[in-house]
Order: sequence, then C-alpha cells, then structure tokens
Amino acid sequence: MSLILASSSPFRKAILEKLRIDFKVAAPNINERRKNGESPFNLVNRLSKEKALEVAKSHSGLIIASDQVATLGNGNNEDDEIFTKPGSHENAFLELRKSSGKTITFLTGLALLNTETLKIQTHVELFKVTFKQLSDNQILSYLNKEDVLNCAGSFKSEGLGIALFSSMEGNDPNSLIGLPTIQLIKMLAKENVHIL
Repeated sequence: MSLILASSSPFRKAILEKLRIDFKVAAPNINERRKNGESPFNLVNRLSKEKALEVAKSHSGLIIASDQVATLGNGNNEDDEIFTKPGSHENAFLELRKSSGKTITFLTGLALLNTETLKIQTHVELFKVTFKQLSDNQILSYLNKEDVLNCAGSFKSEGLGIALFSSMEGNDPNSLIGLPTIQLIKMLAKENVHIL
C-alpha cells in the first residue's frame, strides 16, 4: 500500500526520509484558521484529520498528516495564545521576546488514514521547551543567523535554536520539528507497515 505524506513541509519530509520508507508527497489545501472557542489541542487534532481527508480525495493508500502549533498555555484552553509561523523578522522577534524565560508547549497533531478501510488513527503529541532569559541582542543575533520565518515558535530546535533553551521536555524530539515519529511508527504497525 502506498504511503503519502500530506504536507508541503520540507521538515516533515526530511523526518520521514530518515525512516527509509518509500512515500509520495501531496500538499493539502485546507483552511487552517482556528475556530471560535477551539483549544490548540482540538485545533491540531482537527487540522491533521482534515489534511488527510483532503489528500484522500486524489490519492489512495496510507495518508500521513500532521499539524503543529506552539502556545504559552497548556494547549487545552480556548483562550491559549497560539504562536504560528511568524512570516516576518519583526513577528519572529516579538514571539521570541514573549517566549523569553517562559515555557512554550508545542502540540503536534498526527493522523494516519487508510483510504481502503477509511480507518483513521489520530494522536496529539506535547513537547515543552523552556527558554532562557533572552536579551534583545541575543534574539536579534539568533534571527540574523537562522531563517525561522516558516517555523512555529520562531526557532529551529534542530539548528541554532537549541541555544535559546534552558530545558526541553517530551517523548519525541521529532515532534518538535513537526512529525511525531515514535507515534507514527506505532500507527503504521497497526496497518501492518513495519519500519524494521
């Protein structure tokens, strides 16, 4: 059965390539806007499912979809502020300044859809990052050295972003990059796709 990654993210593609399995990539086109009263947890859970279902309209097989947000809250409250991809240097600076000295929770939704059985497995992985107290100069220095405009939370943990943290807490560091691989491997095994 074909594996399809429902994502345009080069980061998710690179993570999946590490598993040394054959897969295709198809970018879903969905509205990713947060609904009124929707918690970050429910948002990433819904969007990962919607991405899988959208790609299933034109592809068959096992469809892997994921969505991620970062929040200053625990992710379960509708009023938790969400950090998305900053899109500009100014927004990235403001996000990192707001994160300074605080713990950010990353929520990564994961969905695996079997288009033959229509069975969909879902999971939301949490990963917490505590930032050092950062000066404006440290933030500017970081942003001048690493392109993070397309990264939720305005950093790359797999790159220089690690220098921003005082601690990290979670089960799967790949979830911080955008694809919870430990959980994905478990889901694939339930579909009789074994990595080893």
